[in-house]
This record gives sequence, C-alpha cells and structure tokens, in this order.
Amino acid sequence: MRIVVMSWRDLAHPQAGGSEILVDRLLTGLQGRGHEVALVCGGPIGDHPYPVHEAGGTYSQYLMAPLTCSTRFRKYDVLIDVENGLPYFSPLWRRRPSICLVHHIHSDQWKARFPFPLATVARATERTLMPLIYRKRLFVAVSPSTADAIEAIGVDRGHIRVVENGVDQSDEPIPPKSIAPLFVALSRLVPHKRVDLLLEAWRIVQPETGGRFVIIGDGPQLTNLRRQATGLPEVELLGHINEDDKRRYLAEAWFLVHGSHHEGWGLAILEAGAVGTPTLAVDAPGVRDAVIDGETGVLVKGPDSLLHSALAASWIGLAERSELRDTLGRKARKRAGEFGWERMVDSWLAVTSEVVTSIERTTIRHEGGARIRRSSSVDAASAGKRGTALWRRSSSATDPEKRS
Repeated sequence: MRIVVMSWRDLAHPQAGGSEILVDRLLTGLQGRGHEVALVCGGPIGDHPYPVHEAGGTYSQYLMAPLTCSTRFRKYDVLIDVENGLPYFSPLWRRRPSICLVHHIHSDQWKARFPFPLATVARATERTLMPLIYRKRLFVAVSPSTADAIEAIGVDRGHIRVVENGVDQSDEPIPPKSIAPLFVALSRLVPHKRVDLLLEAWRIVQPETGGRFVIIGDGPQLTNLRRQATGLPEVELLGHINEDDKRRYLAEAWFLVHGSHHEGWGLAILEAGAVGTPTLAVDAPGVRDAVIDGETGVLVKGPDSLLHSALAASWIGLAERSELRDTLGRKARKRAGEFGWERMVDSWLAVTSEVVTSIERTTIRHEGGARIRRSSSVDAASAGKRGTALWRRSSSATDPEKRS
C-alpha cells in the first residue's frame, strides 16, 4: 500500500510534540512492513528513513502541501490528513481515499493565539466547515475523549475510529527513584498546557515537601515561565533535553505533574508510566484517557479559581505516601506496556484497509453491477495483521492484469 501523510510539522521542528512523534512512528512502522510511505509537511525537516517533502512554512504549507500531494502523490492509495487546528481539506481536491487524523478539537485555543476576528473564523472553520467537507470521509481520533469532541461538532459517530497512540518501550534498566523528593513536568510550553498553574501550586507545595521541581520542554512560554519561577525555591526549567536524559528524569521522579487543560492523548503520561512513574494530573479530556484515576495516577478536580490549591493539596498528599506511589507506578508501567507502537500500526492498517477496500468494492459495484454489502467497521487487531493482504486482494479484484 502507498500512504502519504500531510502534517503541520516534522519531528525535526523545534516545537515538535506528540503529533510529530506519532506520525514518525507510524510511517517508520508502515515502511518496516513493506508499505511505501512519504511525509509532506512544513519546514524545517530532518533526515528520516522515509522520504520527507518540505511544503512551505507555518501558513504557506496550506497552499503548497495540497499542490505537492496532488502532483507527486496523486496515485497513492491513502492520504492521511493531520488536523492541527485546521486540516488541509483534502476532500475538495482529492478523489482517492483520505482520512482526517484529529488529536483534539481546539475550541478556546483559537482566542488564546489569534486576535478576535481571525480566531472567530478559525473556530467556525474547525467546528462547522470541517465536519461538512469531510462528511463522507473517516476520522481517526487518538482517544475516546477526542472521538466525543469530534462527534460533538457534528460528525457521525459511525465515521470515527479511535486509534490510541503508542509509547517507546526500552529493555534498558530503569534508573532508581530519587532519594530526595523530585517532581517532573514534561510538556511543550504553550498556554493550554498550563505550566504556570503548576508553578502556582509549587509555591504551596515546596515548603511542605521540600525537594525539586524540574520542568522539561520548550516553547513560546519558556521566557515567561522562567520569569514566573524567579523567587520560587528549587525550580529548574531545562528546556529541550535529549531522550536519555528525559528518560532518566522521568524514572527518578516521584511522580509526573501534569496541568494541561486538554490533550488528545497524554503521551508524556505514558512515557512516565513506561519507567514506572505515576502521574498527578488535572482531570481533563485526553488526560483522563491516559490516567486511570486511583490506579495509574491521581486526577484532580475543581473549579478554575481553586484549581492550584486543589492540585497543591493532592501533590502534598501523594508525596507523603510512598507505598501508594509505588503501587501506582507499578500499574502505570504495566499499562504503558500495553501501548506499543506496533499495536498502533496494526490499528492504522485496519483503518486504511477499510477505506481502500470500501473504494474498491464501490468500483466493482459500479463496473460490474454486483451488489456487495460494505462492512461498517473492521476489527483492528485482525485487520491490522491482515492489512496488506486485504488491500492486495481487493486491488487484484479490480485490476484486469491480475485477474487474468
């Protein structure tokens, strides 16, 4: 099968996050199974085992990427259209199958980033035009929370598939927990991640627990957050660090602290779980899909005006209960082990096979007059393993040379 992905950024981008990791692991996994893949995205781009085509900058790519895909990848079997606030509206310019991948619906993020008139137009486009234009295409949501949000803006639930992300697994020994209290946040530093909320809570927490609070990640809020942290005890904002150091900090942490207003799928939470570290997080869409409250971590609820106090109280309480942290950490590691990237690739192959075989069966119906009932869904585990075979059988059914 030939699959091209259109995405806003490459993994090489300085502000790359979970979306870019997902796309990289998906394309690497598909290529490893013999499929022909490519990525079209805005720059900058890096080196990958699969071809990457730069298609302009942050905004110009919305014109250049469709042009690239319409010319160089017109005959590819499936196009995956990654929605990062706005999709590329592939149904308007592509007749062959496309799938819209959604991490989360952006809603209030628009007014936090853009001035009033532009934010209003962008929000309406995502919530009104996108469901209309993609009404005959499948959506892939990265979590049940995202699937609910897509349905809430008017997409038929029967057109939504949930494919949860994977997490990197390692056979390397896990470093031991820090003897002194160590708490870690891992996040892109953007407004909806609410790292400022974590710093407000830390002002209350540190005098009670002692120890250090380490914030890992980069983004446009780094300078402001460093300014906010001035005068707070034992806070370190490290910016971007390498994967080995990130794994070490996550493993040594007593728990991960996560304040995001919403997520598509909390990849950082699963990364912490993979090294036996539980999560203390604000209860939010996407986050509650990654954290099982009371089993792999603790979710904090409360009105926005009191949220930093509620978070601080739970933070202090969990820091004082070492046995509970150990139990949560063991269960978090077990659960993270269930979310390998191979499993995700299986599920994506189920979805791509579904759309390709659907198109091929429609072609058979129109060309041969046969009446063929299309299944509304495909079992992810079995169809993922048989994805290539399903596509080859349907392809040969409509190819005269293969039938002869």
